[in-house]
Amino acid sequence: MARSSRERLEIFFLAVISDRLHGAWPSLLRFLLKLLSRVYSLIMNVRLALYEHRIIRSHTLGCQIISIGNLTVGGTGKTPVVEVFARALQQNGRKVAILSRGYKKAKTPFAERFKNWITFKTPAQTPPRVVSDGQRLLLDSVMGGDEPYMLATNLPEVCVLVDKDRVKSGRYAIQKLGCDTLVLDDGFQYLRLKHRMDIVLVDRTNPFDNGYVLPRGLLRESVKHLSRASFIFITKSTGDGSPELRARIRELNAHAEITECRHSPRYLQDVFTGARHPLEFLQGKKIAALSGIAAPRGFEETLERLGGELVYRKRFADHHRYRPQEILDVLNAARDRGADLVLTTEKDAVRLPLVDRRDLPILYLRVQIELLSGAEDFDALISRICFK
Repeated sequence: MARSSRERLEIFFLAVISDRLHGAWPSLLRFLLKLLSRVYSLIMNVRLALYEHRIIRSHTLGCQIISIGNLTVGGTGKTPVVEVFARALQQNGRKVAILSRGYKKAKTPFAERFKNWITFKTPAQTPPRVVSDGQRLLLDSVMGGDEPYMLATNLPEVCVLVDKDRVKSGRYAIQKLGCDTLVLDDGFQYLRLKHRMDIVLVDRTNPFDNGYVLPRGLLRESVKHLSRASFIFITKSTGDGSPELRARIRELNAHAEITECRHSPRYLQDVFTGARHPLEFLQGKKIAALSGIAAPRGFEETLERLGGELVYRKRFADHHRYRPQEILDVLNAARDRGADLVLTTEKDAVRLPLVDRRDLPILYLRVQIELLSGAEDFDALISRICFK
């Protein structure tokens, strides 16, 4: 019940800040959120200045540290970009560890927390969670988080670690797992580790949200801080060159290399049996779309472009942890509307509980990054990281 209340509150605030709710109370709330945004922006600016002037010092750890992150909260398609970077680095001879915060992972079991308490172990002394050691998958999506688990599954030779303290998890990756390259998943605002490169993603469909920082908007920091980026990925591109967005980016950052990419569908896979189907399988099918991601509209539009007919759609909050009853309800609603199958995202698939119903297949859409422009710059970037 507490989780449902949090999700409803999250959905309500998203509707408020996106100006979808009207009236006196939403307007007053937006005014108050705007005041809080100014305070938050000031705090972020002071924090950045303290690091830039070395009043607070960043850790280096003596190895390559690459940050991949956003200016906005969620929705840019970051996980597939992290995957393509980590794979390219690993294939070029680097021993790679992905360091993630593990958003919405399960808490440490009570017995373990109690043991740490009676032995006076501080959080800094407890090891990070290792989702994969580069040889074996060690944790599920509940304990590791859905995105780290997904990365570990798709990158069997890459280490994936989860901890809020990524200085600690970085040291562990170097000392215990022999890694020489650290990729910070969602690391643009994580200043405790000194980044050799900052890769920043900008969503072509919603580059900087409404221009406000949290909590009035979805920006984590002011757009002017895009100047820190050394490489910029324009995601969800249509291949037209994005001239207006490029011009805006150049106003904010005159030196960063820019690459355009899109999330390209590859195949369909059954969530429970693992059976794969080509994309043509969707032609003429009636589809029930299930998602718990930040930007579900793009996913649903992709299904229609692939030839499917959406007869039902069910959206949950981002990172929603599904209950068996919710899946049964979706299956029933899908059948009532004549759906041939239920289709979800890969990120959602790792959070689906096992259900006994098999009258409708539940598939997920596997997507990978496709570079549309700047492929030579990307290859040069990987070479600079790997051979310097």
